[in-house]
Amino acid sequence: MKRIYLAGPEVFLPDADQLGAQKKALCARYGFEGLFPLDTVIPPAETPAATGFAISAANEALIASADIVIANLTPFRGPSADVGTVYEIGLARGMGKTIHGYSNEAMPYTQRVFAHCGAGNIGDQPVGDLRDRDGLKIEEFNLTDNLMIDGGIRLATGLLLVARKKLSLSNLAVMEDLLQRL
Repeated sequence: MKRIYLAGPEVFLPDADQLGAQKKALCARYGFEGLFPLDTVIPPAETPAATGFAISAANEALIASADIVIANLTPFRGPSADVGTVYEIGLARGMGKTIHGYSNEAMPYTQRVFAHCGAGNIGDQPVGDLRDRDGLKIEEFNLTDNLMIDGGIRLATGLLLVARKKLSLSNLAVMEDLLQRL
């Protein structure tokens, strides 16, 4: 049975353990073993930083033990995916793992970034030279997220599915669709 590391920002939700159990049950329904970051119990260390480093090491060990990584790339705390999740898919890519992703946000990355930090009307700026309010270039590749995220999944021969309409961070419909395709 292939093991899937379930990356994503759900660990920050109030019902994280319950949601993790639901994600693992979906994996089992489709013949996989799901590995949720909170599966490893980390006792408090001497300092908060030491506890954080222990959590990081445990999650990296879970990723190393997995065959596949499925990442929830729904924007979190900004217009892009959770930075920890992005690190995890980069680590998995470096380890040669199969990576798949999904997003519950239907709006493309370019529009999300402009909505977050653009100035004026997106239609008033020249195509191919879209800028934010500080004059910095905004990617215009019609991708789900930053080109390195989408590109890494593609190069890992993975699937990246996107909701047709915006769904909540914890909605599992797109994840289930992805599992059905594996």
